[in-house]
Amino acid sequence: METGATLEKTISGLDGRKELQLVRSKKLKEVAIEKFFFLNGVLAILILGGIFTLLFFQAYPAFRDLGFWEFFGGATWNPTSIDKIRYGILSQIVSTLMVTFGALVIAVPLGVATAAYLSEMAQPRVREILKPTIEILAAIPSVVVGFLGIVLVNPLISKIFGVSHGLNALNGSILLAIMALPTIVSLSEDALKAVPRSYKEASLALGATRWQTLSRVSVPSALSGIIASVMLGMGRAIGETMTVLMATGNAPALTFNFLDAIQTMTATIAIELGEVPYNTTHYFALFVIGLVLFVMTFVVNLISDLFLQKYQEVER
Repeated sequence: METGATLEKTISGLDGRKELQLVRSKKLKEVAIEKFFFLNGVLAILILGGIFTLLFFQAYPAFRDLGFWEFFGGATWNPTSIDKIRYGILSQIVSTLMVTFGALVIAVPLGVATAAYLSEMAQPRVREILKPTIEILAAIPSVVVGFLGIVLVNPLISKIFGVSHGLNALNGSILLAIMALPTIVSLSEDALKAVPRSYKEASLALGATRWQTLSRVSVPSALSGIIASVMLGMGRAIGETMTVLMATGNAPALTFNFLDAIQTMTATIAIELGEVPYNTTHYFALFVIGLVLFVMTFVVNLISDLFLQKYQEVER
């Protein structure tokens, strides 16, 4: 009997040790995973800070030699002029904002309407076909989109509006709207799907139609998520390079006419950085453009993150 009791104690002791070892091993794995993700987050912040630091220190010599007003007060960008060299980037900022605004005017109504249809109206089979098709647009290379803008959109704009060519701000806006659509549609649909079903059922029970429920209940409830999707789409439009480089005409002039050729900040960097002499004022001035572009996209993405956080807090 004593031998049996001793054996049971030994077995139970071994089992306890195994359980303790398993618990410790599990805790170590959890700590390791937590540290891994923490280090990844810190690394992302360090990379972001490093990019900003690099841009700032490369742009500082241009600010030191030319002054702040030379860049933001002038509308003429002509760093290779024989008579007078000028580094005004106001026209490029306006051009960038023009094509971004034009893209949003086209993409936001179309994207939100498509998201509402997919989340509320479409049959499951239609949704399964239509949503992946829209998301495939994000996989099309920007250089291909720019080529289509030259071949297809360019002659259409020229014929419809009676201009000599269609390589202008309107062309760039249309192409950027197409590129921003997958982001707006996908995130807006997720936001609409996250609206509690009880809200919709209560609206329908009170006698509202499906359209009234969508426009007065679902969309207002998902507004923060929809706005975040629009801001992210805007960030995509601001930072796009090849499409606007190929489709907007590359004329660095201050204009507010969408039928005029323009040149955005990203296009200027792409055109000139590969040929500019190293460590010259022109070279450092291009980093000023990069710094301004970085700040603009950072602010847009920060605002979208704030809207997403607000949306998640409301859901909780």
